[in-house]
Order: sequence, then C-alpha cells, then structure tokens
Amino acid sequence: MKKIIGVSAFAVLGMIALSSCKKEYTCTCVTGLSSTTTTETNKGKDAEDACDDLTSVLSLKVCVPA
Repeated sequence: MKKIIGVSAFAVLGMIALSSCKKEYTCTCVTGLSSTTTTETNKGKDAEDACDDLTSVLSLKVCVPA
C-alpha cells in the first residue's frame, strides 16, 4: 500500500512539474506593411519568450504580450 501511494504521489508531482514549464500566453501581433493586428497564443517560459517566438526576424511580424 505504501508503495502505491509513493508511486502515485511521484506521478502527480511529475505531472505538475512538467506542466508548469511552458504556459500559454496571449500576444498581440502587428503584421508587416498592412499593419494588420491579430491576437495569437504561444507557449514559453514567460510572456516575452512566447511572443518573441512569434515575432519574425525581418520585423514583418512584431508581437508583444497582451
């Protein structure tokens, strides 16, 4: 019985630890020449990281935390 409780507790703690690493954040993105504004969701360690992943290298799409 103790073994089952120990394994169950370890499994639950593992799920909590893994799920908290990457949370979803909402970003407001402005796209290129047309200046179209969209809202997108992405995962990252924080809001800045998530929005940076959506931003393009050539600044055709710039995303900031909403």
